[in-house]
Amino acid sequence: MEVNLHRCDTFFSKFRGLMLKRHLAEDEGIVLVCTPPGIVNTSIHMFFMRFDIAVVWLDASFKVVDKTLAKKWRPYYASARSAMYILELHPARISDYNLDDQVQLTDA
Repeated sequence: MEVNLHRCDTFFSKFRGLMLKRHLAEDEGIVLVCTPPGIVNTSIHMFFMRFDIAVVWLDASFKVVDKTLAKKWRPYYASARSAMYILELHPARISDYNLDDQVQLTDA
């Protein structure tokens, strides 16, 4: 199943992310673009979230470097390895991604 991703590459769009959204369909999510790549720069918070999400961190070559099931209202999640992109997806999608998988993102 494909995922329809909304690109977040501005400060405000990345800060807002999925906050205050009421629900997330299984086939939708967002991709946060973080430059420069790193661990601190790609950390996320779950404040004001109404639901848990699957979080997948990708490096600059779109390889999965970490993933987690992020719980609502938790203060901090960070990748164990440097990343450049963060996929925030429906929790059911967590098993779709494994460490070192190559992910292909396409523009519609």
